[in-house]
Amino acid sequence: MNKITITARILLGLIFTVFGLNGFFHFISMPPMPDAANSFLGALGATGYLFPVLKALEVAAGIALLANRFVPLALIVLAPIATNILLFHTFLTPPSPVAFVVWAAGIWLAWAHFDAFRPLFEPKWEPRTRRRPESSSGPSASTSGTAAASRA
Repeated sequence: MNKITITARILLGLIFTVFGLNGFFHFISMPPMPDAANSFLGALGATGYLFPVLKALEVAAGIALLANRFVPLALIVLAPIATNILLFHTFLTPPSPVAFVVWAAGIWLAWAHFDAFRPLFEPKWEPRTRRRPESSSGPSASTSGTAAASRA
């Protein structure tokens, strides 16, 4: 299971790093797409900001996966991207096995790192509160008072 998880992490990291960089440097040509897909991509591209942000997130998350750093955060960033890739290739273009592999690898890694996501699935979750400094009437007041007096 560990080898599968490592393979999925590296594969997903490579896919997102390479295709993210391709969004900036265009070293892989895109095949012709149906009109619906071209219309969708044209609308997203017309915003002027979406593709650069999307590709930067893909590269950053892909590098995080390859470096095995911040993997749960990278998976959270990539989850909506991978889902949209799967839906895009399901409904707007001919089905792509790469889209399914991306989504399946993401699901596998999320399952492998489920302990990091467990708090997200708690029905009622309380945020962590900051610890307040102890009051001057507590047992440590004499210690802190003595330390303050010795510094003065």
